[in-house]
Amino acid sequence: MNKENSLGIVNLQYAEFAQTADALELESGQKLGPITIAYETYGQLNPEKSNAVLILHAFSGDAHAAGYYEGEEKPGWWDDMIGPGKAFDTNKYFVICSNVIGGCRGSTGPASINPITNKLYALTFPIITVVDMVKAQKKLIESLGIKKLLNVCGGSMGGMQALQWVALYPEMVASAIPIATTLKHSPQQIAFDEVGRQAVMADPNWRQGNYYEYTQPERGLAVARMIGHITYMSDESMETKFSRRLKDEAYSFSFASDFEVEGYLRYRGDSFVKRFDANSYLYITRAMDYFDLSDGKLFLEPEKVKTKFLVIAFTSDWLYPLYQSKKIVRALKHNHIDVASCEIKSTYGHDAFLLEVKEQSRLISHFLKGVYQNGK
Repeated sequence: MNKENSLGIVNLQYAEFAQTADALELESGQKLGPITIAYETYGQLNPEKSNAVLILHAFSGDAHAAGYYEGEEKPGWWDDMIGPGKAFDTNKYFVICSNVIGGCRGSTGPASINPITNKLYALTFPIITVVDMVKAQKKLIESLGIKKLLNVCGGSMGGMQALQWVALYPEMVASAIPIATTLKHSPQQIAFDEVGRQAVMADPNWRQGNYYEYTQPERGLAVARMIGHITYMSDESMETKFSRRLKDEAYSFSFASDFEVEGYLRYRGDSFVKRFDANSYLYITRAMDYFDLSDGKLFLEPEKVKTKFLVIAFTSDWLYPLYQSKKIVRALKHNHIDVASCEIKSTYGHDAFLLEVKEQSRLISHFLKGVYQNGK
């Protein structure tokens, strides 16, 4: 266990709001409440409450971004980036990460109890969007007494949330760092999500979403994750990591996993079903597909936006390729928004935002230092 510059043991916290009489109105027109948000915080909020940073997780992430849970060996998903002396330096900043609504890691989602029926929501849970996720996060931030965030940052779906934060509440965001993301899903990205959803729904154990009394549709969800994981890597990274290496010395002449890459994907799929809910997979991928801040929808009143941007992309990312980040930058420049951008050379594919720690740390540390000092 490498705990150098680690935050040590951290605890998951919960915030509750939007009681039935004050339910959150969703983009679909439906209402959701009460709502529980699971979140973690790192560092200390300064007296002026001006050093708060909101970290926004990707599709399969959660609130556990850094540090360790008691008795566990694996740290949070961005532990290399959050902590004392790291990119998000907890000696300077108060860092918050919450699990999105619709998720399955402590926040209200399809596996939660519907207070009206006193049964699990399952597919009666309303369709949610990235807009709804951000509106719920705003409730959390307000409950912490924070009126303005120093920064919002996230990769992939987290980048979508960062953009949506500024689109909805520009006056609350001093700076934003969208990483490896897009203004909207392309047809290809929607297609990958749909294949994953169909894999889940084709599993006999899915039972139209009502599987909680029985068993999760494990095979369908595992296949969906295998498909998704392929898109997170690059051809070069897969060649380096696996090539055509066999698990044994010769072919089995069967449909067993002869190649190392097959075994790896099966392992990834089997691991995923132990920590993720199949219905949440459906809801969150649908939210990403509905996300759309293109064609002038990013800012309604761009002249009022004072948010500073750092847009980061990776050369080998083919899930969210460079041209999509370039469109973000062009949209910001078109609206005369202060934006810096960087394309990091990497062979890791989309997963680079989790793995390219050194270069991201350099960029983010410098960017945040400037924003923080200028804000004082």
